[in-house]
Amino acid sequence: MFSPFERMMAGRYLRARKAEGFVSVIAAFSFLGIMLGVATLIIVMSVMNGFRGELITRILGLNGHINIYSDSGALMDYDTLARRVAQVPGVTGVAPVIEAQVLMSMNGYANGALVRGMTFSDFSKKPIVSTSIKEGTIADFNNNNVAIGKVMADKLHLGVGDQITLVSPKGKASPFGTIPRTRQYTIGLIFDVGMFEYDSSFIFMPLESAQVFFQMEGAVTSLEVITNNPQHMTPITRGIEPVIQGRAAVHEWKDSNTSFFNAIQVERNVMFLILTLIIIVAAFNIISSMIMLVKDKGRDIAVMRTMGASRRSMMKIFILTGASIGLFGTFVGALLGIEFALNIEAIRQVLQHMTGTELFSKEIYFLSKLPAEIDWQEVMTVVGLAIFLSIAATIYPAWRAAKLDPVEALRYG
Repeated sequence: MFSPFERMMAGRYLRARKAEGFVSVIAAFSFLGIMLGVATLIIVMSVMNGFRGELITRILGLNGHINIYSDSGALMDYDTLARRVAQVPGVTGVAPVIEAQVLMSMNGYANGALVRGMTFSDFSKKPIVSTSIKEGTIADFNNNNVAIGKVMADKLHLGVGDQITLVSPKGKASPFGTIPRTRQYTIGLIFDVGMFEYDSSFIFMPLESAQVFFQMEGAVTSLEVITNNPQHMTPITRGIEPVIQGRAAVHEWKDSNTSFFNAIQVERNVMFLILTLIIIVAAFNIISSMIMLVKDKGRDIAVMRTMGASRRSMMKIFILTGASIGLFGTFVGALLGIEFALNIEAIRQVLQHMTGTELFSKEIYFLSKLPAEIDWQEVMTVVGLAIFLSIAATIYPAWRAAKLDPVEALRYG
């Protein structure tokens, strides 16, 4: 594609001389701009992908892919309904659940919490919980023993074996008003799923104990349905609706988190557009540096033309010169961005230690660690975009070099 002569001349123009110092400085800034633009784009997109992936993993790890709620608040004869739903193609599991808000009291301190009652079998099948137990064992989830998150335990200075008092807002009517129901439970295990919302406010309780506490004997609040494809559940949802025969409402996990994930997607698209502007600005720097180089090398171009070099050859020399800056900057930026994304949590820890500030608050971002997930197709898109802009930026200066009249250049050069 490029002759040895063209490669030699492009290489000479890339090497700076004292007289061409200003041109080389602009070229260096163009290289840095493209390198930083590509690296930043890869890092930010990887973090956004990791953030979304971690949230989906944790949300689906603790919640059902599809939830079946009773319109009346209590779902009766749930065992029969669960067996029928389990036979729907695509359904891999159905778990009866009681979910209700309570007030937790401990040593004079009160805190709101969300109780989720589940059977031991269904609780142990949630790998995100069973693999993140910090104190106690999964076998301790029985009778009046409950499971709480590590954030809640640390906040209230609780440990395995400690007693907590739960207060239900639905109490018993009396002549003096409604008397809230209270009951003491023992902490059987402490979990840490790495998501602040769950670690700070969730209490898992055996289903039988929850039915007694909330006075829902023989009933649950919902059925959690696990599917074999949580990303495409419309056919499964359509298969469940005839089975429940209007006894309850069916909600997919996307329905409950639509606004949240839409906000993440919009932010991701906006960040991509904003960071792409860095590469575009760097491409404009290539245009300016190449125009100055063409003006500076006017006499050289005229001499080469008079010695037999064609307009096409001139154009290829300057395209290769400018594109080399963009290609090398893209390559280095991609390596830097990938390496940074792969080690972003370690880098965050180092920066936090150096600055003494918290750079990723789990209370704000829900997660305890900064995630990053590299999408290689996305990386190739970023690299391809940077290369395209770098080559496109050289076309106009190279065309001006090819159109330069040798006679005029030698006369006024």
